[in-house]
Amino acid sequence: MKDATGGKPRSWGEILGPYARPSVGRSLFQLINTVVLFGIMWFLMYRSLEISYWLTLLLAIPTTGLQARLFIIQHDCGHGSFFRSKTANTILGSILGVVTLTPYTYWRRTHALHHASSGDLDHRGFGDVTTLTVNEYLALDRWGQFKYRMYRTPLVLFIFGPFYEFILRHRFPAATPWSWKKEWASVFLTNLAIAAVMTIAALTIGLKPFLVVELPIIVFAGSLGIWLFYIQHQFEDTYWENNDGWNFHKAGLKGASHYDLPRLLHWLTGNIGIHHVHHLSSRIPNYRLQQCVRENPELQQVTRLTMRESLKCARLKLWDEQRGKLIGFSQLP
Repeated sequence: MKDATGGKPRSWGEILGPYARPSVGRSLFQLINTVVLFGIMWFLMYRSLEISYWLTLLLAIPTTGLQARLFIIQHDCGHGSFFRSKTANTILGSILGVVTLTPYTYWRRTHALHHASSGDLDHRGFGDVTTLTVNEYLALDRWGQFKYRMYRTPLVLFIFGPFYEFILRHRFPAATPWSWKKEWASVFLTNLAIAAVMTIAALTIGLKPFLVVELPIIVFAGSLGIWLFYIQHQFEDTYWENNDGWNFHKAGLKGASHYDLPRLLHWLTGNIGIHHVHHLSSRIPNYRLQQCVRENPELQQVTRLTMRESLKCARLKLWDEQRGKLIGFSQLP
């Protein structure tokens, strides 16, 4: 591609390659500080039950951010970008999957399918937010349109949806082919580990205190995670193409946003808001994404969303192939 600085044109491999290497030291430091802080906050939430459950819920807010950070570490393990060793990534990712209620090997495969098909109208349905085109929506009967409208409401997407995804669907993903033996093994082993943790909790601090601390974290973190994923791809000028015209790099550069968050939120969410770079090269560790954008002007000319601007994206419901934009129901012809 053309060099934004006016020099010799560079390929995406030349631009992104230098950053696609994990640092064992930085990875371990990130893991340790996140686990320690999460453990401290979880303990404070537990002790706060003696004072007020409102205080417990208040403490759940920063704990939720740390849970999200743990998920991003698991996410990087799945992409092979947290450690150099595949075995180390698998072991850590599987352990964190018990905390995040996300079976590692199963999620790694479905998420890889998302990366391989993001923005492809002919290969929807892999780890994405269900999005119909205008023509597909208009072709539905009234009941079909009602169901789609309900699905796209914030209440379903960001409240009920995360509960279903992390607490129910990850326990038994019924649509998964039985031929995915490793993925099913990951699901069952994660469920057994979760059951073991709950048993230990019941025998030590009690099951009720454990659940009243853990459930708000899971629900809040699930909502945050789904919201982030939504904003990363569901914005007005995003990218959708039929398979014959689909392009991987365009899908990354145009179909994934740069969520311009405050520094603390970038830290808590592992820079996943710099999503266009992540889609261009998923082998870049989360702690190198900021540097990659800062040092390469080619990566700075993308859709950038502030927190205020992102709220407007919740009204977008359908892909208009004629206009090449996501639109709301009120904009239907």
